[in-house]
Amino acid sequence: MNLLAWAKDWARRLKRDVVALWLAARDPRVPWPAKAVAGMVAAYALSPIDLIPDFIPVLGYLDDIVIVPLGIWLALRLIPPSLMEELRREAAQRVARPVSRIAAASIVAAWLALACWLAWLFWPRAAG
Repeated sequence: MNLLAWAKDWARRLKRDVVALWLAARDPRVPWPAKAVAGMVAAYALSPIDLIPDFIPVLGYLDDIVIVPLGIWLALRLIPPSLMEELRREAAQRVARPVSRIAAASIVAAWLALACWLAWLFWPRAAG
């Protein structure tokens, strides 16, 4: 298998696992710590807005290449394997990819909070 085919297969499995984690976060059979991790990973991965925007060289894709796979790995360690296989089959059958608007709003809020904090920190204060 050449490198390009391997990369495409890896990306396809990653997408499927993210959707499976989205399903796991809503499944009553999944233990609550696994639900929390699965929900956070899926929300971040499915958010239309990244914590580090993709247009920033190197760092923009670092979150997609490192953070998401590590989060998936952790969630997979917490979810029973037989249940995860069932969720993967269900995720593979889904046509529409879910989108997390809550995660997008959270990321926008984090960036706005950072901008406000930096403005407060560096804004010249009147002597008084």
